[in-house]
Amino acid sequence: MPNILLTRIDNRLIHGQVGMTWANHLGANLIVVANDKVADDPVQQNLMDMAVSDVVDTRYFTIQETIDKIHYAADDQLIFLVVKDPQDVVKLVEGNVPIVKLNIGNMHFSEGKQQITSTVSVNEADKQAFRRLQKLGVKMEIRRVPDESNTDISKFL
Repeated sequence: MPNILLTRIDNRLIHGQVGMTWANHLGANLIVVANDKVADDPVQQNLMDMAVSDVVDTRYFTIQETIDKIHYAADDQLIFLVVKDPQDVVKLVEGNVPIVKLNIGNMHFSEGKQQITSTVSVNEADKQAFRRLQKLGVKMEIRRVPDESNTDISKFL
């Protein structure tokens, strides 16, 4: 069983808040980014690697690669899994990735989305994905940074 400490939705994927603040808070030694586009974009990967301390490794996998490879993680790999949106989290959970706790950190506002907190905006597809994750038993919270109090997303669904 892989040691997934936390899964986070952040449409920016890895940046200072994720690469330093959250990784340090969790004690993670590996950040896995599950994203189809970034998995094939070495420029984006190099930019994201700049936001991570030297003691934390990174891996960039497609959603399917994450499903296929996560169970081969070594026992000493303490994994912080980062994804871009809730639909990808549903694919991972339905693909048997053992996600127990989901942190919703940042989902940018765009046309057709409703802002539910200062950093999270959702549309109906996002809400459906969160409801599906709820049914699958995933505990979910909205929290930007570790020292902030969390908000239960279920009141917005």
